[in-house]
Formats: sequence, structure tokens, C-alpha cells
Amino acid sequence: MTVSTVSRSGPREWVDNAVRLIEADATRSADTHLLRYPLPAAWCDDVDVALYLKDESTHITGSLKHRLARSLFLYGLCNGWICEGTTIIEASSGSTAVSEAYFAALLGLPFIAVMTASTSPSKIALIEAQGGRCHFVEKSSEVYEEAQRLADETGGHYLDQFTNAERATDWRGNNNIAVSIYEQMRLERHPIPEWIVVGAGTGGTSATIGRFIRYRRHATRLCVVDPENSAFYPSYAQGRPVETGASSRIEGIGRPRVEPSFMPEVVDRMIAVPDAASVAAAHYASNVLGRRVGPSTGTNLWGAFGLLAEMMREGRSGSVVTLIADSGDRYTDTYFDADWLASQGLDPSGPAEILTEFERSGSWS
Repeated sequence: MTVSTVSRSGPREWVDNAVRLIEADATRSADTHLLRYPLPAAWCDDVDVALYLKDESTHITGSLKHRLARSLFLYGLCNGWICEGTTIIEASSGSTAVSEAYFAALLGLPFIAVMTASTSPSKIALIEAQGGRCHFVEKSSEVYEEAQRLADETGGHYLDQFTNAERATDWRGNNNIAVSIYEQMRLERHPIPEWIVVGAGTGGTSATIGRFIRYRRHATRLCVVDPENSAFYPSYAQGRPVETGASSRIEGIGRPRVEPSFMPEVVDRMIAVPDAASVAAAHYASNVLGRRVGPSTGTNLWGAFGLLAEMMREGRSGSVVTLIADSGDRYTDTYFDADWLASQGLDPSGPAEILTEFERSGSWS
């Protein structure tokens, strides 16, 4: 009798070492800080509220996307999709591509980021500084198919952040961002937040936090904030998929379509934030903190401020947590440049007045 066998597994030494390198990189890195935002002391005469900022800008690649990139690489390695010499490809022109380029270089793998030809030189430079290569298309809607085409052509692996973000992250634990937030809040006056506020780019962060809240049976509610031109908010409001056909002006969050990783079922509330309000809140918080924060952090803060005002109006004490997604130093020539804002039709003066009144009285228009 002849016994036939087929083996598809190759040598594991390279993959084993690649996982070790990524885990060693994480072990060498400290956790990101949880900062207490300085609210006016007079507010707490009647209601005790507190705001905390999880500072993801302190990752080695400078943004929240460092966590996602690490998870996507481990997901690809442990599924057998990334091997020695594999070309890594992503559809991204921003922080995700910067972080993924870093991990590709760590493993000695080529990395290609697919983006539109209109991408700013400063963003391209950040990706190239990490050893990545940029590949351009004309329309933002073309990046998905082009990334997959390049992967097929090169025999590479398309990381596909928009599909795999919620799958690649272990939402039950393993030092994800939700675990970190609750551990760092443990000794605070209100250790279980009333609200956690995040934006949606891939949808992976909100999916991770929303699932973890339910898994640990916390009373926290999850709020997702969304900028103009994004499909997440109208889809959530209407209960059906919506496509806007337009790109978000707030980098890092907002998408023209609802990405597969977004899970509306674990979101308790969504808030649509005008782009001028995101810019105004980023400027306002930068002045308060003494350092610049990026525009998506402004979106987060606009939502968090509104929720704090609601809690005070209703006489509810408690805490709210949101994220510093990245540093505003990346946006010196855009969101912090008056001429650029004018060219984009963004006038933050009106929302800035709302923030001034909010600081004075705790009320929210």
C-alpha cells in the first residue's frame, strides 16, 4: 500500500525569529501615558468630573497606529502569509503606513504604501524615512484594488488594515489599548470611565474597546466621533451602509465608505464633528497642554468636551477618556498654518468661541 503525503509548511526559523523581533520591540517599549487634562477647578464645586488623554503619540513611530501595525504583522506572520522576503503592501498615506514601514524594516522586508498622487510631500517623507516606498494612484477609491494588484504581482502580502484591524487585535487582552486604559485608571477617583471617546479610521480601535467593555462587563459607554465627509456617522444614523464619495479632511479618521472593521453594534453613540471644530479643539488643547496635538485629537476632544458638559448639566460625576492620536508637529504646514486653513475653507474662529465659553462656564452650545 502506498501512502501519499503533502507538506506545505516551509522552514519556521525565519518566522519564529520575526515574531521574536516584534515581541522584543514591544518589550523594550514602555506603555503610553495616561494624562489628566486640566479642567477648571470651579467646575467641581457641584459635580466631580475628570478628563483623561491616552497619549498614543509617544509610540516609537509617533501615533496610535503603531499598535495596529504590530498586530497586523503578527497576524500575517502567524497565519503564514508573511515569510522571509515577502513584499509588504498597504493602502495608506498616513500614520498606518509610517508604522508599518517601521516594522517591515525591523524584519528586513520591502514595504510599499499605495496612496493618491495628491499626498503631501511631508507625509511621503515620513514613510520613506522608515524605509518604505510610495506607489501612487489618481483616485482614493483606487487604493484598495491597486494594493491587492501589487500583492498579486509581487507575490507579496497586502496587510489590508481596513479589513483586518478588528481581526488582528486581541480584544480580550494581550496588552491592547483597552486593557492599558483600565489598568492606568485603576487608582483614579472614578476608575471606570463614564465614556471612552475615539474616532474611526479603520474601525479597529472602536471595535477593540467596545468588545472589551462588554467582555469585562464595564458600565462604560463608547462614543465614536466622526468628521465631515465620512460614511461612518450617516451609516450609523440611518442603519444602513452609506458612501459619501469624498475624502475626510481630518487625517487619520473618516472614510468615504464604511470599512469592514467598523462594528456599529458595539458603539453606544456617535457624534458628527465639523472639521472647523476639530481644528479649533486641536489648537485649543495644544495651548492648554503646551504642545501640539493632531487634528483627529481635536475631533476626539470636541466629542469629549460635549459629553463632559452633558454630565455636568445632568449632575453626574465621573470620568471621560479619549486619545491623543498623534503629535501636531506633523501638521505644522497644514492644520496649524492659517493660509492652508483658508485654502481649505476652514475657519475655526466660531468653534473657538464655543470652547472659550465651555472653559468659562462648562456649558456647551
